[in-house]
Amino acid sequence: MSDDRSTTESPCTLFEAAREQFESVVGWLGSGDAAQMTHAEVEARLDSDGRELLRQLFQGHLDLRAVREARRPEVTGSDGEARTHVRPGERKLTTVFGPVRVERLRYGGRGVTSLSPADLALNLPQEEYSHGLRRRAAELAATVSFEETVRSIDAHTGGHVPARQTQELVRRAALDFDAFYAAGLAEGPEDTQDLLVLSLDGKGVAMRPDHLREATRKAAEKRTRAAREGQGDGADTRRPHKDRMATVAAVYTVAPHVRTADDIMHELRPVRAAAQETRPRARAKRVWASVGKDPEVVTREVFDEAERRDPGHRRTWVVVVDGDRNQIRRVRHEARRRGVTIVLVLDFIHVLGYLWKAAWSFFERGDPEAGKWVRERARRVLEGRSSDVAGGIRRSATKRGLSASRRKGADECANYLVAKRKLTHYEHYLPAGLPIASGVIEGACRHLVEDRLGITGARWTVPGAEAVLQLRALRSSGDFDEYWRFHLAQERRRNHDSRYAEGFAAVAA
Repeated sequence: MSDDRSTTESPCTLFEAAREQFESVVGWLGSGDAAQMTHAEVEARLDSDGRELLRQLFQGHLDLRAVREARRPEVTGSDGEARTHVRPGERKLTTVFGPVRVERLRYGGRGVTSLSPADLALNLPQEEYSHGLRRRAAELAATVSFEETVRSIDAHTGGHVPARQTQELVRRAALDFDAFYAAGLAEGPEDTQDLLVLSLDGKGVAMRPDHLREATRKAAEKRTRAAREGQGDGADTRRPHKDRMATVAAVYTVAPHVRTADDIMHELRPVRAAAQETRPRARAKRVWASVGKDPEVVTREVFDEAERRDPGHRRTWVVVVDGDRNQIRRVRHEARRRGVTIVLVLDFIHVLGYLWKAAWSFFERGDPEAGKWVRERARRVLEGRSSDVAGGIRRSATKRGLSASRRKGADECANYLVAKRKLTHYEHYLPAGLPIASGVIEGACRHLVEDRLGITGARWTVPGAEAVLQLRALRSSGDFDEYWRFHLAQERRRNHDSRYAEGFAAVAA
């Protein structure tokens, strides 16, 4: 690399290696050896040789930019110090095509860090791995294990990223998740009067012991000690606390869907017997989850997202809950704080779950009469008679003289219905077309959390789990491409713009 940066090499010379590679590939394709291969063998060879051709082209482009880089009298950093000492420098960059070298001028001085304006123009990352490899790692790790991510990068790119560096790339890829949504770069206010639906839930994630919340970690240690000392019952010693709860959130828009109790009961029939029904589909669905933030923080984010869509609070806000008291408390607090009226709806699927619990207090497992019993009481709940159902279940358990253990499910169901009776006004919800089930949030729990973080044997750190959850959320919400453009812009500001005197970055770009 010449310090005077003279153009002794023409662009043709700089791309000579790429031309030779291209001619080599063309020559091989016309050879007798290639003619004896199957299409799969030719395809595999071209995949490898083609990546090398692209690597050579990329290298030629970088060399050309190095040759054309104009030498500046000085470069001033954000510290106000002028860098007047210029020397050539080189760094490695591992790309999706393979490793390349980046030659550029470095400007320094006594007691100050060096600056390379070419790094700014190229928006080079801090680490040796390109943003292309970072994106590849992020998209893969959001779907498969880190081990499989490493193998896939090795198999389908020209780069190699070790396991630890892969995890770091994934964490860096998700770095701007919160800033992206705070900037409002996803879809803005919606021009509709359709329902705005909010929902929250929790899902356990198996964590490394040092990444459990304090109370959970202490409980795990206590149970582990009990197991070693032969104390405690089997349930305690076999299942130590190892999960940290991820808070899962969903916000979406849906048209009202007026139904009756008969319609709901019809929908609850087995799929093979139920007629296919056209119902409004959820639109502009955003789902996300966090294992690092407190539930209060995620609840605020849910309301932030809702206000972004309906800043004037003109639409009907429906919050579907599962009955968790703390969850309901947080939702009501946030609604009061923002002065927004919400309709709290108890997820009817959870009601059905409790009714089935009660059924097994009165019927033997597998008895077909249990299903009939559940359906009759489910209809009454839908008609606004949840308190009557609760009273009837209690009276029936008492009248039959059930033991405390036998009637446990019946009592739990009755207590649940009484405690949540103000959230079970389905006789009003259904005519208004409101959703009464949390299928979206249940699907989000499964897709965002369980399908990836629930891989057998996986034990997570908080930063690793949080990054994967955020990347999966971006993909599920259809925001990944827009996010990635935002992320690259943020990387430039962090790594480059902030290191130069004001105004330099705009001129140098």
